[in-house]
Amino acid sequence: MSTETDSDADDESTSKCGASTSDTASDSSGSKCGASSTSTETSSADSGSKCGGSSSSGDDSSSKCGSSGSSSDSSSGKCGASSGSDDSNEKEVGATVEDFDADPGQLTAVGLGPGQPEGMTERAKNALLEAEHIVGYTTYIELLPDEITEDADEIYDTPMCGEVSRTEEAIDRTLAGNDVAIVGSGDPNVYALAGLALEILESKGATASMVDFEVVPGVPAAQSCAARLGAPLVNDTVSISLSDHLVPMPEIESRLHAAAKESFTITIYNPWSRKRRENFEKACEILLTHRDEETPVGIVHGAGREDEQVMITELGELEELGEHEIIDMTTTIVVGTEDTYVWDDRMVRPRGYETKYDY
Repeated sequence: MSTETDSDADDESTSKCGASTSDTASDSSGSKCGASSTSTETSSADSGSKCGGSSSSGDDSSSKCGSSGSSSDSSSGKCGASSGSDDSNEKEVGATVEDFDADPGQLTAVGLGPGQPEGMTERAKNALLEAEHIVGYTTYIELLPDEITEDADEIYDTPMCGEVSRTEEAIDRTLAGNDVAIVGSGDPNVYALAGLALEILESKGATASMVDFEVVPGVPAAQSCAARLGAPLVNDTVSISLSDHLVPMPEIESRLHAAAKESFTITIYNPWSRKRRENFEKACEILLTHRDEETPVGIVHGAGREDEQVMITELGELEELGEHEIIDMTTTIVVGTEDTYVWDDRMVRPRGYETKYDY
């Protein structure tokens, strides 16, 4: 995936989210979030396990797991994310560090890079192979090589909802004594969950040192997409997300104005969704206020995936591409500067060597 954004957060306002879990042998139809917890052991009798998620097949009211099951009797569990009956669960933090009596495991935030297995770093692969449990957005889990998913004791994934409950699930599994990796595309520090993990650890009364918290970097979308476009980022750059799920649109507009009037190459994340047509249109309007219509713009959809598409166009043509399939949540847009040019179907941003050297 080209974006390490919390794209799963963008459309989650309608989600019930309190992530419930089920074993491979269990009926998970009661989940409000579609969360699955898949164990390499298919037995449903996991109530004594150190894992974060409880089984939906029984009464786990005494479980100190990361998320409760879909059973109606599980509401009293000491769980990080309760069942999906309460719309406010996504904003709630449940268990605290005092609710766990095990020696904490290790928590690692792992960046998968652009999407294809060969785009992952060796450090990322090794971290995932060493983890007992892997937690992540379903789309990201599906990007993992079979050797990694088959080696894990448990895989816990949720669809497009619940980054808070999913991150808390990873933390609770860690506090319960497991070595856990929480995964995301791109880099964990770029519009991703590394910061959220630290915030939730703090809210639980835990510390990063307690779980030996580590971040394993990956190639961010800006860099992986720029590589497909040529060399557009070799001078000063700025990244801006158009998602107003967490940042109000007036702030985003202010940042666009500030960046566009200076000579920054601008990388735009989360450019378009069915709920954010106006955001994209406004961004195009702001950019054209400060930059010429002929400014080169690179568009990369699904970098590193089978449906990857690459296009180089001009700023004046960008808005009309909003309804085009190339622009969606998996797209990254690179807006050039006054000195960016296109040569041999590549975007080129001069570094400044031409002012000092003859070549």
